[in-house]
Amino acid sequence: MRSRTLVAEAWRSLAANASTTVAATMTVLIAMFILGLSIGLGTWALSWSNHVKKELVVHVYFCTTLSCGHNATQEEENAVGNMLGHISQIKSVTFVSKADAFKIMEKKNPELTNGLPSNPLPDSFDVIPKNGSDVETIASAIGHPAGVEKVNYGKKTAKRILRVARVIEIVFLLAVLVLLAASTLLISNTIRLSIFSRRREIEVMKLVGATNWFVRGPFMLEGLICGLAGSLFAVVLLVLGKEIALPAILGHISESRDAHALAFFWTALILLGFGVLLGGAGSGITIRRFLRV
Repeated sequence: MRSRTLVAEAWRSLAANASTTVAATMTVLIAMFILGLSIGLGTWALSWSNHVKKELVVHVYFCTTLSCGHNATQEEENAVGNMLGHISQIKSVTFVSKADAFKIMEKKNPELTNGLPSNPLPDSFDVIPKNGSDVETIASAIGHPAGVEKVNYGKKTAKRILRVARVIEIVFLLAVLVLLAASTLLISNTIRLSIFSRRREIEVMKLVGATNWFVRGPFMLEGLICGLAGSLFAVVLLVLGKEIALPAILGHISESRDAHALAFFWTALILLGFGVLLGGAGSGITIRRFLRV
């Protein structure tokens, strides 16, 4: 009976104060829509930066007659392979023979291999790090053992990629924090204005003997309803954007199977939960100052 009265009172207040209800709902909609965009774009950017870092590889090239005046021996290559197996930052090691390297070069750049009298490419190891930021550490740990001509990880390119990835991570974190704070303040202020416009109604209810929870309950339920409605509308707009605008945008961006945003289901769940939480908690906290009659 009490819950039915609570729902009826909340519904009556929503209908009687349509303008403030619409304002609160629209505020939640805008805030959640912007937050949803930031989550989608931010998680995609983070995923892309992780994908790029995964492409950083350390190449260990062995000596050839052309480069060092002699070919690396089998024992030297085995010794380097054993050493790589003891470096903790390494995820995997792949041996690439000079014949395999020549086949790869024929596929990628056939014009460079046409007419060559012999295969000038060396044996090598492709070393994949557990973390892209460890490429320099791995290269330093390998050093310059016997039989190795050079250790290459594209130093300048790797540093540039890692710097960009770090900037993306920091910007995404700051953007989400700022948007969360802005959304909270925006929704709280709208709810505060809504409750302030009805302060007389609250005072009358208190003067006739209504308890604090009897007064607070309908307002919190109103906040929950406005938060849920605004979040639902924001999710609907994001779905439309995902189905209509996103394909047009992705048509101009090089796609990667490893780069993807947070699953839309989880984004929608976050928005709904956060909208409901802000609506209910904002109403409950804001109304406290008006209960002192």
